[in-house]
Amino acid sequence: MTGWQHIAGSDALNLNLIQRAEKLITPYIVHTPVLQSPTLNKIAGAELFFKCENLQKTGAFKFRGAVHALLHLTAEQRQHGVFTVSSGNHGAALAAAGAILGIAVKVAVPKNAPAVKKANIASYQAEIVEIEPGMAARENFIHEQARNDAQRSFIPPYDHPLIMAGQGTAALELVKAEPELDVLITPLGGGGLLSGTAMVGHSQGMDVFGVEPELASDGWHSLQTGSIQPALPPTSICDGLLTSLGQHTFPVLQTMVNNVLLVSETEVVNAMQTLWQALKLVIEPSSATVFAAVCKYPQHFRGKRIGLILSGGNVDVAQLPWPVTPLELHP
Repeated sequence: MTGWQHIAGSDALNLNLIQRAEKLITPYIVHTPVLQSPTLNKIAGAELFFKCENLQKTGAFKFRGAVHALLHLTAEQRQHGVFTVSSGNHGAALAAAGAILGIAVKVAVPKNAPAVKKANIASYQAEIVEIEPGMAARENFIHEQARNDAQRSFIPPYDHPLIMAGQGTAALELVKAEPELDVLITPLGGGGLLSGTAMVGHSQGMDVFGVEPELASDGWHSLQTGSIQPALPPTSICDGLLTSLGQHTFPVLQTMVNNVLLVSETEVVNAMQTLWQALKLVIEPSSATVFAAVCKYPQHFRGKRIGLILSGGNVDVAQLPWPVTPLELHP
């Protein structure tokens, strides 16, 4: 896409790039809190430190990478605008960052994306194009957009060092707040968050794990086979994790991630309910995967100090993955 490959600072991901990203985006982001819960520590048999990116602008860590990428655009690139594809969180983040910086944003969103995520994008006056679910439709849209409007820059959801570096600032903040951690753990979709986190954790001698739903385990299969595997059909409730790994993220995961752990849909829902109850926070299913994994795989985590990144909180409370009985309102 015009200009994107030539943006300054787009070399391979490294710790210095993440540190520079932290300084650059500080005026724009929320420095999210790190929370603990004695109840959750007892359940896990470990000390858990939750980095609450569900409280980030637009409700997800994605704002970090989006604003970092846009800050590297030239004045001419800003004038022509940008576009992306997203299941929701990256699109909203890019739309919000574009609104702040005066950059027009177009977002292609799967038709089955949660309504709350589409509304989040629309609230920042971005142009929304609905496409079919799945990676094939995303790739087709990218090619068509590049052919029809070559001057508009493509901002990938995850597969670019500037995006990865921006996402890595969440882990950088976490280890500064809690430098004695043994382990870092994040959800795994396209690998932007996990790549940045792995770079930070690796520099501190920490173990790093990613977590995927069993119904979206292409990342796990990619690491097992040594080559990027296509995304599985989009059937998991973890809608933020339904993408395949990228050419930039995959090598980082291969060299710096201890393992990718798989959790079931039931385990995700149970973890999500427990986190809502214990932390008094709204988190989405993708975020709950990390706590589900800590509970499911005690051999990796018991007795350790663990940093968990809660990636987002954009969930439609009218369509929760458990039964909800509406309150009866009386006059």
